[in-house]
Parts: sequence; C-alpha cells; structure tokens
Amino acid sequence: MINKKVLAIILGGGQGSRLYPLTEARSKPAVPIAGKYRLVDIPISNCINADVKRIFVLTQFNSASLNRHIKDTYHFSFFSSAFVDVLAAEQTIQSKKWFQGTADAVRQSMHHFLRHDCEYFLILSGDQLYQMDYEHLISEHKKSKAKISIATIPVNAKDATSFGILKSDDKGVITSFIEKPDASLLPNWTSDVSDEMKSEGRNYLASMGIYVFNRELLEDLMKDPDTNDFGKEIIPQAIKEHKTVSYQYEGYWTDIGNIDSFFEANLGLTDAIPKFDLYDRDKRIYTRARMLPATKIAGTTLNQAVIAEGCIICADTIEKSVIGIRSRIGKASKISNTYMMGNDFYESLEDMDRKKIPVLLGIGERCHINKAILDKNCRIGDDVQIDGSKYPVDEEIETDLYVIKQGIVVIKKEAIIPKGTVI
Repeated sequence: MINKKVLAIILGGGQGSRLYPLTEARSKPAVPIAGKYRLVDIPISNCINADVKRIFVLTQFNSASLNRHIKDTYHFSFFSSAFVDVLAAEQTIQSKKWFQGTADAVRQSMHHFLRHDCEYFLILSGDQLYQMDYEHLISEHKKSKAKISIATIPVNAKDATSFGILKSDDKGVITSFIEKPDASLLPNWTSDVSDEMKSEGRNYLASMGIYVFNRELLEDLMKDPDTNDFGKEIIPQAIKEHKTVSYQYEGYWTDIGNIDSFFEANLGLTDAIPKFDLYDRDKRIYTRARMLPATKIAGTTLNQAVIAEGCIICADTIEKSVIGIRSRIGKASKISNTYMMGNDFYESLEDMDRKKIPVLLGIGERCHINKAILDKNCRIGDDVQIDGSKYPVDEEIETDLYVIKQGIVVIKKEAIIPKGTVI
C-alpha cells in the first residue's frame, strides 16, 4: 500500500487572474466544473483512486469557499490516518511573506509536511483536468531509483513554446530542460515518444507540473530561500545533480489556465465519447454528496447536453451545453454552447412571486444564450439575449455584471441581468 509512503501536496495556484471573473470571489481550485464538481476534486480524486489519502491543498487567495467544500466533502474514517487539509499562506517567525511561487509555497509549509511519516512527496497542480494513475507513477519512480520523477506529456511544436520542455535519453532520464523555448530552438529538443505520438507530430516532452520527490531530497532543496518556483528554478538546477526521470503520460490532459481552456474543457464533456471520462468506474471523480431531487424537464429538445441533478427545465432547446445543479430555465429559452454553473439554493414558491423578486434565480423565459459561462446564482431576466460569438477573441470588455474575454461572455456570480438585456 503506497498511501503510507506518499504525502500529496496540491498547489492551489496564485490569484488566478487569467480565470477572472470566476476567481473574483474564490480560489482557482474552488472553481465549479462539469456542473457539480470543483477543480480541486480532480487531483484529490486521482489521489484517492491511487490510495494516496494524506493530502494537503496549499492556497492563499479567497480560500473560504475551498475550505468549506473540502470540509463538507472529504470525510474519512476516525480510525484512519487519511485527511484532506487546506493550508492557507500564514505568517510565521521564519517568514512573513505571501507565497512567492510554487516552491516557496512548499518551503513555507514544509514544517506541516515533516510531521508526517512518508518516503515520497507527490506534488500536484490544482487547476488541471486529467485522470492519471499515481500508483503507477510512484511504482515507476521507485523502480527507476530516481530522486525526482516528472510527469510529462508529448506536445506538438505549436504548443511546445508555451511549456517547459524536457529532453530525455533512451532510459527516460532527463538530461536538460528549457522553459517556453523559442520555435527556432525546437529541432534540438525532440525526445523518444511512442509511435502514436510521433504520427501526431507530438515529439516534445512538456512538463505537466506533476512531480515525485524523495523526501530527503525535497527537504534539502527547500533549504535554499532563493528558489521560488519548481518549473523555473528547482527542476532545471536539480536535473544537473540528481537522477530525474520522465514519466510519460499520453492520456487526456488540459491545463485550466484561462477562460477559453476552461470553457472548452467543460463543453468537451458533451461529446459522444468525451476525452475526459466521468463515467469510468475505476477512475471516479468524487465531490460533495448532495441530497437533491432528480432533474425535471418539460417540453425541451436536448442535444449534447450534460445536466446535473436538481434542475427544473422548461427551455425550448439546450444544445452542446453543461447545466449545473439546481438550475432553472424558463419556457421558450434557447441555450447553446453554454456552461451554466447552477445555484446554491432554491427559491421558495412564496419567494418566486414576481412582485417580490423581479428577476428569478436562473434563466427566464424566451432567452437566447450562446457561447457563455453563467457563474453561480445568476438571475437572467425574461427576453435576454447573450451571444459571445459576435465578439472578436482579442476584445475584452468588463462591466459590473459581466466580462467578455476570448469571445466568451462570462456572467459574474450572483449578477442580475434585467429583462430584455442584449449582450
């Protein structure tokens, strides 16, 4: 059982400005995904599936909702050593600074980790979508007698300039590293990949930001206060002195770094055979258990729709969209290419009296919504039209109620869009 040998550390990321406004009031790992989950559920679920059940989540921005989600979700036996704990940045005698980078976050929290008996530290990102077998990753790390293992994914030349690129020998040992290389340098950075990856032109190994460190080595590396980031400093320096091995992963993986990638990852779940498989019984994704009624749908044509539980839907059509928990959509509304995150509560019949509440929770009647993200608890009035496709991808607009980025309209959390509004 590897759970007694491994301690997992999930890096919650910084302010998450590229995911704004979804990160305006929550940390990046707490952003809702797929209608009912949070981003942090992905790495935590991968850990649980691999029997790694001692998990720390490091964060420093807007951590209240993340704390609440983890507290309400991950309950283990009182007779087990399993836990999922959030560590927010804190002032100590040793440091009064915010986390300065990924490595600095681990360094400042190291005194919490060292209280636990383990042989390996599994360091993960809190904003990626993938299903990896960490048990196999740890097993390969031990078999190779490596000091560090880095999960890598083959990418093509176009994508390679956006990643840290590693070069490995025929035994998988990493010999060199370059951060976001210029395209002119790429011919010298190809690595040995599978025939399938070669046929797709994916000849470069990109770091996924997933690391396994031997305990003693990480302790030693964290003693240098001048190294703040794993990708930019720790890894390039360590591979020169310590055996560092590439663990090639060829499954689905996406870095939820901006609004566009977040939007595409969610809408990708509506495909007939989605690349990210929520239905795999051996790779389950866990989240908070809610006691919600089944979804009720009346008079709606559905096509490529993912609809969470507890919804009340009377729309005309819903196409290629993800509809989150407790969503309400009124009659004659047409929804397409949209991620609606849903609601945290229901309004009572008394509260729904239009004399008391001019705009009800959810989407009203006769609305047309296309290429949009609706954050939690939005109120969209009757006859509202929202269409992100009419905006250029390089145009950015922000108001008190919404943001338009990369050709996607993002309605802010708890925003009230008045009746008849056109966006």
